[in-house]
Amino acid sequence: VRVPSRGDKPGAVSSPDHPLPNHIVPQMPSPKVIPTLKDPDIFRCLQSVLPHIHLLWELALTNEPIVVMAPSPTICSETVQALASLISPLHYCADYRPFFTIHDTEFKEYTTRTQAPPGVILGVTNPFFAKTLQHWPHMVRIGEMSNLVISSRRSPGVGQNAKRTLSSKPGIYTKYKQFLSKDKLIFRRLSKGNHPKRPPEVQNAILRRHMLELTQSFMIPLERYVASLMPLQRSISPWKHPPRLQPFDADEFLTTLEHSGPQLTSRLKGNWVGLYRKFFRSANFEGWLRHRQQEIRQKLELLHLEALGKADVVGWIKEKQEVETVDLFLQIKEKLAGSASLYPPVSLDVKQQLKGHLSSIIRTLPEDLQFVLKNS
Repeated sequence: VRVPSRGDKPGAVSSPDHPLPNHIVPQMPSPKVIPTLKDPDIFRCLQSVLPHIHLLWELALTNEPIVVMAPSPTICSETVQALASLISPLHYCADYRPFFTIHDTEFKEYTTRTQAPPGVILGVTNPFFAKTLQHWPHMVRIGEMSNLVISSRRSPGVGQNAKRTLSSKPGIYTKYKQFLSKDKLIFRRLSKGNHPKRPPEVQNAILRRHMLELTQSFMIPLERYVASLMPLQRSISPWKHPPRLQPFDADEFLTTLEHSGPQLTSRLKGNWVGLYRKFFRSANFEGWLRHRQQEIRQKLELLHLEALGKADVVGWIKEKQEVETVDLFLQIKEKLAGSASLYPPVSLDVKQQLKGHLSSIIRTLPEDLQFVLKNS
């Protein structure tokens, strides 16, 4: 579960097409994702809509607004958590409410028709929401809603011709057109297990493994591309600031898919490029990219500290002015102070080398300046 911060605005994300301003990005930490104590049983929770599992995966992946209607808070909450976990090991970085009521503070914001619904998964049980949230593009019904007043009973629909009507029948109500085809093999594997000999836990494990492999097939090209944006280690100089990570270029990434795309590891066919473009506009992409960029920046900082620790500092300062020597001293001291926040942590050997540099530098300075720096 991701705990939203006070400054969060549901549905407000940046993307490669609409990036955040440069002066804002460095100040925004990557999302803190708190894992659940137990992975939800996606086979049990989503069994009634299992034929549309790949559709649900796309909706969760791209942070589409989803309403889950169920007859009880327990079923409702479990279903919402199951949807958010479909894209594991990728973290679901947008907001989701396992049990949303009319008393929640965002009630007016989520039910208004004057703006598009935010990319949130809402779990509800109150039949009142069947009409109030009817403008939301995707509705998942789990179980019969016996207390719902029906004006016309029609079957659930998926695709452009689906009709959005009030109905209590379980299913998915959406006009969303999938980018990818279904993987019929997984359904055959699960249908063969619909007998007492295969425990439900095994069915869930099979489905969970399939969804994990699908997400990995989707994310591996992105991981590979972001890794290629990292500067080479030989470009790291102890006398310069650590090199910066190259910016993510969506169009450049898409050109790599032909030879190293998800089609190499996934059986699913379809418009992978279109799915990536939609993913780039989601909170999941923003959260993942920011987290990976932070990891790489810390790695570059760590490599820079190691290079600085091995450098001949005494030889370098012999030809430098006093102001440059003092500046180097202050930089090393600042880096040592900030090294505690790096992960993986700075080794003890590197810390000792940097402390040795500080001692060597300060001995080359006048006594009055030594006193000032030692007490700074």
